[in-house]
Amino acid sequence: MRYTSVLCLLCLLFMAVTCKKNDKVAAQLAGKVWLHSFEEDEEGLWVYRPNTYDFPPSRGRTGFSIEPGGVFKRFEIAPTDGLQEEVGEWEQLQKDLVQVRMAEGSTPPTEYRIQIVSLSDDLLKVKRIE
Repeated sequence: MRYTSVLCLLCLLFMAVTCKKNDKVAAQLAGKVWLHSFEEDEEGLWVYRPNTYDFPPSRGRTGFSIEPGGVFKRFEIAPTDGLQEEVGEWEQLQKDLVQVRMAEGSTPPTEYRIQIVSLSDDLLKVKRIE
């Protein structure tokens, strides 16, 4: 029992030392559907909120989700006013920089970068780099 406790403590210590700050950013982004809160956009910055946010009425919102394993889902407004999902992949280049590659033929562009300017549980501000 005593050795098990020591082993668990060593594992936790190892994980704490080897965890990267980048992992924290990816963890905050992942698992949520982020929708564009265009009313809050600032000059050059796009504002996103989780889909659970109480948005004002709108004719539709675009958005995205980042999933573990490099899966990126982009949500565009469909012809029937619903959301149309496009799948691509993402890679974190730096703590505040994410590379997105969409499947060939998707619109808008198939490859771009997202610079994270500000990130909290319910607010994401980004600058899109084409």
